[in-house]
Amino acid sequence: MAVNSRPAASPGSTRIGFVGIGNMGQPMAGHLIKAGWKVSVYDTAPEKTRAFVDANGGEIASSIKELGQNSDVVITMLPDGKIVRHVALGADDNLVQGMRKGAAIIDMSSSAPVGTRELGAALAAHGIDLLDAPVSGGVKGAVAGTLAIMVGGDPALAERLDAVLAPIGRRFYIGALGAGHAAKVLNNYVSAAGLVAAAEAVLVAQRFGIDSQKLIDVINASTGRNNSTENKFAQFILNGKFNSGFALGLMAKDLALAMEVADACDVPAELGRACLELWKQAEKAVGGAADHTEVARYVNEHSSRSER
Repeated sequence: MAVNSRPAASPGSTRIGFVGIGNMGQPMAGHLIKAGWKVSVYDTAPEKTRAFVDANGGEIASSIKELGQNSDVVITMLPDGKIVRHVALGADDNLVQGMRKGAAIIDMSSSAPVGTRELGAALAAHGIDLLDAPVSGGVKGAVAGTLAIMVGGDPALAERLDAVLAPIGRRFYIGALGAGHAAKVLNNYVSAAGLVAAAEAVLVAQRFGIDSQKLIDVINASTGRNNSTENKFAQFILNGKFNSGFALGLMAKDLALAMEVADACDVPAELGRACLELWKQAEKAVGGAADHTEVARYVNEHSSRSER
């Protein structure tokens, strides 16, 4: 049956599987249950799925194959595309073993765009459809159900599964398969560059004798404002909390993926490569598991070391 001839997904008839009950996945899957969808969950940490079901309802799948068997649509919210591919096609326990032909996977992880197209071709050989639908908005947006969702894939499939994504956030159809993931990493490049630029500006302001918060207030009332100045500096950086909930290593990974897309499109992206190098240095210095807002502290400390 062609994609565009299948009925639209609906809570009464469509079973949802969700892989990855982490900081982002937990509230996203919770919104689906609240909206009336039948949801089964799987995570490599069983305590996470048990706590989730105790708090939200739904069912626990004991294996990835079982999740596939019990689902018409499976959403993956995982650290990278390699893990998504392993979940979908891994040697021992995978979704393809359980999913019927005509079922679909929605990859909401931050995956490599080229790898997404390769995965789509591999899944198509098994009769399974793929959408890429990465998100922006962080844990705050996931909890609020206001994430920006960048959708790539067959437009008829995107329309058929739109109701599945609706409780999670606002959908933006970007283009063919992989386009959503490309848009996501390019967005994160701009975000990462804005955070570092603001961190450097704050450091200069401090040394010039300007209060950091006053500079942020001015930037937020002026043309330099960005997501980091509005939602990260006062909330997580200037107060020393550094606990926004998004890892520095994940931001560095998305930057690297953005530069891979630039390479594939023959764009030099000189600023992007300089930005990536700084984030890679910060990751090496503070560790990939550190909160990504720690890059501001790295900018400050690296400057101090350079003067010695």
